[in-house]
Amino acid sequence: MAFKKSGGSLLPWLGIAALVILVDQFTKVLVVGMLQLGDSHRITSFFNIVRVHNLGAAFSFLAGAAGWQRWLFIGLGALAAVFIVWMLRSHAGQRLFSWALALILGGAVGNVIDRLLHGYVVDFIQVHYRGAYFPSFNVADSAITVGAACLILDEILRVRRSR
Repeated sequence: MAFKKSGGSLLPWLGIAALVILVDQFTKVLVVGMLQLGDSHRITSFFNIVRVHNLGAAFSFLAGAAGWQRWLFIGLGALAAVFIVWMLRSHAGQRLFSWALALILGGAVGNVIDRLLHGYVVDFIQVHYRGAYFPSFNVADSAITVGAACLILDEILRVRRSR
């Protein structure tokens, strides 16, 4: 079968990525439907739901560019998705590594969908403490971050096993 390689199936990992995409897009549709750009609703003393449009990448990198960055980030996201699927096909039997890649894939595709549909990424999670605000983010960004942490953990565990 084309989806089975290296001791595991690609399908569960693509399913996880699809679930991330669905949750990410669903939450963004809710935010866009309920909030106007710039609205903020306090949930706790350290957490708000906001509506922010990010024209750039992480931490609004290149947000002030003339519009070309949209296509750059779409292209990078598409290339990353192809590379990640190739890596998943090659390493589908490695659970933690594949979890990490599936989360990153789902997050990357979720944000690419936003850029294709809107020209920006919808961010809505805002964390703050004593007047210091962390940049707003979304479910896709969270999945990418957790996936990156899993990649680091996987590498640490791999190095320890090889000793």
